[in-house]
Parts: sequence; C-alpha cells; structure tokens
Amino acid sequence: MKIFSSLSLFVLIGTCATQKYTTKIKNIKDSIQLVDSTLIIKYANTITTDEFSKHLYTYASDDFEGRKTGEPGQKKAVEFLKTYYINENIESAYGDDNYFQTIPADFFSNTNIKSSENVLAFIEGSEKPDEIIIVSAHLDHLGISDDGHINYGADDDGSGTVALMEMAQAFTMAKKDGYGPKRSILFLHLTAEEIGKRGSEYYVQNPVFPLENTIANLNIDMIGRVDDIHKNNKNYIYLIGSDRLSKELHYISEKVNNAYFNIDLDYRYNVEGEKNRYYSRSDHYNFAKNGIPVIFYFNGEHNDYHLPTDTPDKIEYELLKKRTKLIFATTWQLANQEHTLVTDENNELLK
Repeated sequence: MKIFSSLSLFVLIGTCATQKYTTKIKNIKDSIQLVDSTLIIKYANTITTDEFSKHLYTYASDDFEGRKTGEPGQKKAVEFLKTYYINENIESAYGDDNYFQTIPADFFSNTNIKSSENVLAFIEGSEKPDEIIIVSAHLDHLGISDDGHINYGADDDGSGTVALMEMAQAFTMAKKDGYGPKRSILFLHLTAEEIGKRGSEYYVQNPVFPLENTIANLNIDMIGRVDDIHKNNKNYIYLIGSDRLSKELHYISEKVNNAYFNIDLDYRYNVEGEKNRYYSRSDHYNFAKNGIPVIFYFNGEHNDYHLPTDTPDKIEYELLKKRTKLIFATTWQLANQEHTLVTDENNELLK
C-alpha cells in the first residue's frame, strides 16, 4: 500500500511538472503577436527569381574561380557585393564606403591562407538602433580543385549570399517608403567558413557592434536545392538551433511560417547528439557559443555537395525565393515586434 501511494505521488508530481511546463510554453506562444502582415507580404514579394538567377549566375561563374578564401576569385566576390550595396544605396556598417572587415593572414592557422574580408551592409533601426539582428551567409567556397575544375558553390553558399542581397534590397525599399525596421539589421557576408568558420570567429572576437546588443543571428547556408530525403516533398527547409537558446525565437519562427508560407519545417538535424553535427558546422555556431539565439537554415546535402557540379542551373529558384521570404518575414518580425527577443534564461514566462 505504501509502495502504491509513493508511486502515485511520483506520477502526480511528474504530471503536474509536465503540465506546468506545457503552460509556460503556451504562454510564450500566446505572447507572440505578429506585426505588419500587409507590409511583410508587400515587400517579400519584391524578392524575385529573376534577380536570384541574375546574381547567382555571376557569383557562381568562372570569373570568381570558386571563391577560395584569400584568393583572387574571393576578392572579386567581395568587390561584387560591395558594388551591389553601393548601387542599392545600402550603407556600410562602418558608415562610409568601406564595407570590408579585413581579416589579417596571421589570424588563419594555415600560413598558406592570405588575408580575407567579411562584407558588412547595414540598415539602421528607427527606434531601437542599438539592438542588432544579424542575417548571415558565407561568401567563400572551395576554389579550384587540383585537377583544375572550379568548385562553383552555387548552393554552397551562393544561395545564401544572393538571399542576403535580395532581403537587404527589400528592407531598403520598405525604409524608403517610410517603413524602416525599428531595430537595426546587419547583413553579414562571412569569409573562411569552408576552412573552419574563421570569418565568423573573427567577427565575434572583433564585433562591429557589441555582442550583448545582438539579439539574434539568422544564418543561411545552402537553401537552393533539395536533398534525397525530400525528393517527393520539396516544400521544406531544415531549421537547426532555433530552440537551443530561445524558445521565443523558435515559436516566432513557427508562427511566421504558419501565417504566410506553410513550409515544412524539418527539425531532424536539430536533435542534440545528431551524427552529422550540423549545429556546429556553420557560422551561426560562433554566435550561439556567445549566447546569441540562432536559426540555421539549410536544405541538406545533395549529390553535388562540395563538387564542381554545384552549379547555378541546378538551383530551384522558386524554392529559393520561398525560403528567402520566410527568413525575410522572420527578420521583419524580430526587428519590429514591440518587445525585444529574449533568451530562455531571461524569459519571465519560463520562470
């Protein structure tokens, strides 16, 4: 009888604890109020497949020689990005015509790597300019193989690069129309990801804006293709890390998606201990290590991953557009909602 009573009490306590946590999660979900629905749709629709194709066929072309860190093709890539932002009247994070955060050669552990550059474009917030949302993608790739073949990197990470370009343009259009973001947005093109996430490592060690003011990092690395798992359901994207540091970020992401896009958000690679270790393999990880909530957007590996056959003609441009719109809308929500995104540690609704 005593044993039965003890077990019953244990089950009761466990059930109450589960219900209490469930209530907390419900309170977080209920606290999220989507903003500016009409404006989000309007400016998301300025993101087009034609512009994606135009940019990517240049960025992943012979001229850029696979964009190996520190090499001439990578230098052409950063100049291409700088010219784009100047022509679009999108400011540098430095407030002048310098869009480059230069990384000296001696920062790289491999002495054969030359100096390189992160590219930083910036839209200042109108009400809370000191609060920063970073949207990132890596600009580098593998360069030229020993057999002379160019690794074009159209998906990896040309797709993320052109997504940043299109989103920056859309936010700038909105700002010109009087609907600029309340918080600041840094569009951060990172170098040296392919040699160990060194560009993002350098940025977090030498931030242009204080890391304590950076409320989130949305990182894009390969969003233009479909993996074998989803051949029969292309309407998907993998999200990794969205709930690791901020449940609020996770549920904002889901609420935005459910309201506008209904993409299948696949979390299979977000499981702790996942064998591919994707959570630690792209640039968002250096932000997460510094306590900044992140989402990593990823379409999974495919047969052309890290091969010269990763070319612009294989990109699914309609998918790239839809996925980019999701990231744009999520960024808009983070930049314009009333309260600042909080980590779980600081979320009163979880206490």
